[in-house]
Amino acid sequence: MNTFPDYTVVIPTTGRPALRTLLDTLAAAEGPGPAEVIVVDDRPQGTPLEAPEGVRVLRSHGRGPAAARNAGWRAAKSEWIAFVDDDVVLAADWPAQLAADLARLPPEAAASQARIVVPLPDDRKPTDDERGTAGLETARWITADMAYRRAALVESGGFDERFPRAFREDSDLALRVVLKGHRIERGERVTTHPARRSGFFASVRAQRGNADNARMRYKHGVLWRQRTGAGSGMLGRHALTVAAAVAALAPGKRRLALAAWAGLTGAFAAQRIRSGPTTPGEIARMLVTSVLIPPAACYHRLRGEIDARRSLTPQAVLFDRDDTLIHDVPYLADPEQVRPVDGAVDLVRELRRKGVRVGVVSNQSGVAKGLIEPGQLSAVNARVDELFGQFGTWQVCPHDAGDGCGCRKPSPELVRRAAKELQVDPARCVVIGDTGADVDAGLAAGARAVLVPTARTLPAEITRARREALVARDLQDALRQAGVVR
Repeated sequence: MNTFPDYTVVIPTTGRPALRTLLDTLAAAEGPGPAEVIVVDDRPQGTPLEAPEGVRVLRSHGRGPAAARNAGWRAAKSEWIAFVDDDVVLAADWPAQLAADLARLPPEAAASQARIVVPLPDDRKPTDDERGTAGLETARWITADMAYRRAALVESGGFDERFPRAFREDSDLALRVVLKGHRIERGERVTTHPARRSGFFASVRAQRGNADNARMRYKHGVLWRQRTGAGSGMLGRHALTVAAAVAALAPGKRRLALAAWAGLTGAFAAQRIRSGPTTPGEIARMLVTSVLIPPAACYHRLRGEIDARRSLTPQAVLFDRDDTLIHDVPYLADPEQVRPVDGAVDLVRELRRKGVRVGVVSNQSGVAKGLIEPGQLSAVNARVDELFGQFGTWQVCPHDAGDGCGCRKPSPELVRRAAKELQVDPARCVVIGDTGADVDAGLAAGARAVLVPTARTLPAEITRARREALVARDLQDALRQAGVVR
């Protein structure tokens, strides 16, 4: 049933048993039903997921929740995409609540976040697992139940798939959406998230999120915690604990260092024990994991810092074609009219001499409009290759803006395809173009982006690029600012 509001429910899953209950609730729920329910199976392998009739199942092959959600919303056609986790419990009238929340949104709002409730026991203090889940009640911008305008997802490029876990990928997307001038409102609908039950070392494994924190810092600066409401974190305290442990192993004042380590570790464990039930099993768990958490946190943060720094050295440059490499001729169909931008040919050849891979990512809607034949487009691109030397990849979107394809910039798909064909991590790519769509596609793919404005570039695109990416005078300046050439 497709009624107002026009929305699709997207559920990423790893096959949790609660998924079937969730789907049954949606099928029987009161209120305007979704245009479609899309379940994205993110298990690396296994038998196909069984789903009720009418539910579409896609596969994302274990690439993480960010990739799963991207696969879901890009397959949807609705105005709104309601992301729901596979382990939440929806109210019987959830569609009606969602419709009311969306109807109340002002035009500048890009998303509506549900109010999450985590049931905790009344007869005892919550365990470490339960306290961790309870943090979702006050968390900002989580996608346990979050509805986004599809237009906002297209504009931002969706979730950054370099975040491999269900951690920070939602805050990263929301921050990018907010920085583009949109608002995210907290709705009135209420969704229940049962407390998770994890293993003995779950809190130690959770320290892998520190690598994602490093990526957030590199993407959004040192104020990312304040902007996302993430709190101050405990990395500084953990680093001090590890430093004391290392000092205790070195010659010198070992006793003092050992006492410092024991004091810091003991205080950390005591704080966690006081917050939970005083059962022997829970106390033992807090004692053991309080010893392991500080080194685990520091290790993963260091790993994340190294990975983020590696992404700073570009290995490939991806150019927009028109008004970047060659002068723009509207719906260019004649190879004889190809005229390179001044200095562009020499710069591309210099990149090849330096071992930097080069490619082209270009929207060519003239094909969809019937103004350019596919053969003419191929001939024009071949002429560009003839003048510049052969590019390592050509990624072209022939669709029009209203076709709803997944490749047209500002979608990051062309950038991702180009990086894959060049065998380069998108984070090691630089995308150079003359429009905001070029910048947005690059940033959404995790690449560095540089805007080289022309007379056709909108002032708002330049302003936003100055805030979120780089703005250059010409191609030479673009390559210098991106760190590709000196």
